[in-house]
Amino acid sequence: MKILIDENDENARLDAYLANLVQDISRSKIQCAIKNGDVLINGEVKKPSHKLHEGDFIEFEPSTESKVEIPAQDIPLDIVYEDDNMLVVNKPSGMLTHPTTTERENTLVNALLYKYGNNLSDINGEFRRGILHRLDRNTSGLLMIAKNNKAHEFLAEQIKNKTTIKKYLAVVKGSVKDESGVINLPIGRHPTQPHKMAVVEGGKPSITEYKVLERFKNATYLELNLKTGRTHQIRVHLSYFRTPIFNDTLYGARPEKVKTQEQVLQAYKLEFTKPFSDEIIKLEIEPDEKIKKVLKYLRSQK
Repeated sequence: MKILIDENDENARLDAYLANLVQDISRSKIQCAIKNGDVLINGEVKKPSHKLHEGDFIEFEPSTESKVEIPAQDIPLDIVYEDDNMLVVNKPSGMLTHPTTTERENTLVNALLYKYGNNLSDINGEFRRGILHRLDRNTSGLLMIAKNNKAHEFLAEQIKNKTTIKKYLAVVKGSVKDESGVINLPIGRHPTQPHKMAVVEGGKPSITEYKVLERFKNATYLELNLKTGRTHQIRVHLSYFRTPIFNDTLYGARPEKVKTQEQVLQAYKLEFTKPFSDEIIKLEIEPDEKIKKVLKYLRSQK
């Protein structure tokens, strides 16, 4: 197993990260493997408590009896772009990007395995075949998928160097004061609720640009540009200013009369350099059904 660490897993403990990734091996066994030199970080042996950094390369081969099969499932894929080395899919709201400890079916990876089999990068392990970056379960939109490891490294370097452009659409509760601006606040794990992220002192630098597209009585329609890619970044930044994303109950929004599948947030625009060329690929999709539904409701209230 070869794994390239992205910015979302920076500062995670090596043993905890592997125990979460390799689902059927206990953390104590993972720690023994690390101490025995069976795990390499950038070609070197490290301690179980070693903190990971973006760009670290992990090499680890779990025992064959511990490997978990991820089923290939015939789930329709909305492919927006494809070439010999990669594709971009429009992930629907409600779908996990990849399997987890408790859910190993009906994810984007299950669908990709059915269509592409082994023709997907495996740098991030079996649970994340082809996956370069992630979207929350209830966030829809554009995701890049690598078909091979060389393409994965090419695209991952763009993400690391912040040359990939990722823009989102969101409807938030409340009135955003300025027509445009930049939110530059550090994000880390919530101090008392570990399933959430929060603006915290000493967190990872996190930058979100925003622009108002339309205003309503008690809501605002925004375009957002991610300059960094922290877990739940947009949701945390907007919630911090008491303008949580519409129906994002995890981050402070109250349930609304118009029902949607949690947060009204979509990755609608993506720009990147095509692997092994200088060609710039620019992709944009229409607002999804959640956004259309909420906008229709808000406009009817004007």
